[in-house]
Amino acid sequence: MAAESGENKNSFNRYACLCAIIASIISIIFGYDTGVMSGAMIFIKEDLKISDVQVEILAGILNICALVGSLAAGRTSDYIGRRYTIVLASIIFLIGAVLMGYAPNYAILMTGRCTAGVGVGFALMIAPVYSAEISSPSTRGFLTSLPELCISFGILLGYTSNYLFGKLTLRLGWRMMLGVAAVPSLALAFSILKMPESPRWLVLEGRLKEAKKILLLISNSEEEAESRFHDIKIAAGIDPDCVEEVVKPPNIHHGQGVWKDLFIRPTPAVRRILITAIGIHFFEHATGIEAVVLYSPRIFHKAGVTSKNKLLLATVGVGLTKTTFILIATVFLDKVGRRRLLLASTAGLVVSLSGLGFALTMVELNPGERLVWALCLSIIFTYLYVAFFSIGLGPITWVYSSEIFPLRLRAQGASIGVAVNRLMNAIVSMSFISIYKAITIGGAFFMFAGVSLVAWWFFFFLLPETKGKSLEEIEILFTKNTRHENQGLEIQPTTSNSV
Repeated sequence: MAAESGENKNSFNRYACLCAIIASIISIIFGYDTGVMSGAMIFIKEDLKISDVQVEILAGILNICALVGSLAAGRTSDYIGRRYTIVLASIIFLIGAVLMGYAPNYAILMTGRCTAGVGVGFALMIAPVYSAEISSPSTRGFLTSLPELCISFGILLGYTSNYLFGKLTLRLGWRMMLGVAAVPSLALAFSILKMPESPRWLVLEGRLKEAKKILLLISNSEEEAESRFHDIKIAAGIDPDCVEEVVKPPNIHHGQGVWKDLFIRPTPAVRRILITAIGIHFFEHATGIEAVVLYSPRIFHKAGVTSKNKLLLATVGVGLTKTTFILIATVFLDKVGRRRLLLASTAGLVVSLSGLGFALTMVELNPGERLVWALCLSIIFTYLYVAFFSIGLGPITWVYSSEIFPLRLRAQGASIGVAVNRLMNAIVSMSFISIYKAITIGGAFFMFAGVSLVAWWFFFFLLPETKGKSLEEIEILFTKNTRHENQGLEIQPTTSNSV
C-alpha cells in the first residue's frame, strides 16, 4: 500500500463525518421501528385480538424480509451506487410505515411490516458500508459505528413513543406509534441526494476523476487523498499511475462473479473473512439481544412489574442504556481497538445473562410471592446486559464486517453477513416466547449465557485487530496462518509500502 504519511492520524474530517451521520439516519428509522414494536404489540394484541403465535410472527417477520432485502442490497449497491441504495431503502421504509399506520386489520399490518423489513435489509447493509468507504483509517471505527448508535437512538425514540402515544385511545395509539416513521423516511430520501457517492464505488466504475474529487473533500490534505486514491486503484485492479479521468476497470462488472469468489473458489484469506463475518453476525443475535429489546416489557412483567405505564417506563431505561453505552463505544473503538472491546463485552454478557437467568428463576420458583430483591436484580442485570452488549458486540459487529472484505467483494460480502444477522434476529424474536414457555424464562437466559461463552472463544481465536489499518491493508491480516500472531493476532499498522 502507499505510505499513509500524508494522513494526520489524529485528524478528523468534518465533511466525512457529516456524510456518515446523514447516511446513518436511515438506521434511526430502523431502530425506531424495532423499539416501537415492543410496546405497540401490547396494544395490537388487545385491539386486533391476536394470539401469542401471531405476535411472534409479527415481531419476527420483519427480519425474514430483511434477510431478502439485505441479499438484494449488495447487488443493488454495486449497480446503482451506495448513495441511491440509501434513497431506495428510505422509500421502501416510507411505504411500510404508511401501511402499518393505516392497518385496519392484521393482514395489512403484516404487509406493512414485511415492506419495512425489506427496507431494513437495505439499510443495515448499506449504511455501515458507505460510512466505512468514505472514512480514513484513524476515524473509521467511529464513523462506521454511527449506524449502530443511530439504531439505538431510534430504539430509544420508539420506546418513548410507546410511552407517549400509549396515552391515546387503543385504536389510534399503536397506529400513531408505527405511522410516524414515514416522516423521517421522506426527509432522508431527499437529503441523501446532497451527499457524495462512495469514492471506492466510483473507482470500481472507472470514474476516477469523480472519485479523486470526493477524496479531496473527505481527506485532510491533498497528500492523504493521493495516498488513499493510490491504494484504492490498486485494490480495484487499476494501474496506480493511471491519470485518465474515466477508465474501464478490468474484471469488474457490477459485482458479477462475486458469489463464486466468496463461496466456490475463495482464497484462504477470503474464506476466513467470510467465516469471521458470518460468525460475528450470528453471535450478535444468538446471545439474546433481540429477546431483551423486543420483549423487555414481558421480562419486567415476569419479574414483577405489573403496571402498563411502569412497564413502558422501565423499557425506556433499556433504550437509554443502549444509546449511552454505544455512544461511549464510538469514542473508544479507534483508541482501544475492536478486539479488546469485543472480548470484554462478551465476557460481560456471560455474567449479566447468568445473573438475569438466576433472578428470573427465583421469581418463578416463588409464584404468588413478590420478591423485591429478585425484581431489582432482574432490572439491574437487564440494564447491565444491554450496557455490555452496546459497548462492544453491538457496534463492533457492523464496524468489523463492513471493513474486512476486499473492495470488489465488500458490498455483497457485507450483505451475506446482514442476511445471517437478520435470520438469527428472526429466529430469536419469533421463538423466544415458545422457548421460555418450554424451558422457563430463566432457563432461556442461561441458554443465552452459554452461547455467549462460545462466542467469546470464537472471537478470541479468529478475529484479528483491525484498528488503524486502511481498508486496502486489512485483507493481509487474514492471510496469517498462525493462530496467535503478535499476541492475539494484533498486527500493528505499518508506515512503509506494503504492496
